[in-house]
Amino acid sequence: MNKLLLFGYGNPGRGDDSLGPLLVERIDQLQLAGVTCLVDMQLLIEHATDLTGFDQIIFADADMSCREPFEYSAVHAEKDDSYTSHALTPAALLHVYQNIRQGTLPPTFLLRIRGYHFELGDALSAQANHNLAAAIRKIQQWHAEYL
Repeated sequence: MNKLLLFGYGNPGRGDDSLGPLLVERIDQLQLAGVTCLVDMQLLIEHATDLTGFDQIIFADADMSCREPFEYSAVHAEKDDSYTSHALTPAALLHVYQNIRQGTLPPTFLLRIRGYHFELGDALSAQANHNLAAAIRKIQQWHAEYL
């Protein structure tokens, strides 16, 4: 059986920025075979050690500029401006992983879920909740087809 890491990140205290963690928490409740779920507020260099042993990786995050309900795209290892900061992009985290492990990366994707309200203390917006439901269905569909 193929193994998927589903990694959601975002700040649950900032309204729609919680979309990545919410997606992963809801998928985790479904207990899908072969799916490992991980949540954090941001991607850190230390997370490179969490990427080992998977056949595919999907990062999930909120985004205020992507199309509704979400966008799904491939991610490749790349040293970028976030590489030396405390929080990394998925591409920079893959770059760290590649430098540590010196191996081939599994296919990796970013699921950007459209969000609208990111202020401190905001609740999840109705539109973002609708987009979250669509993203959950996408993950379930992917799981049924590929795992």
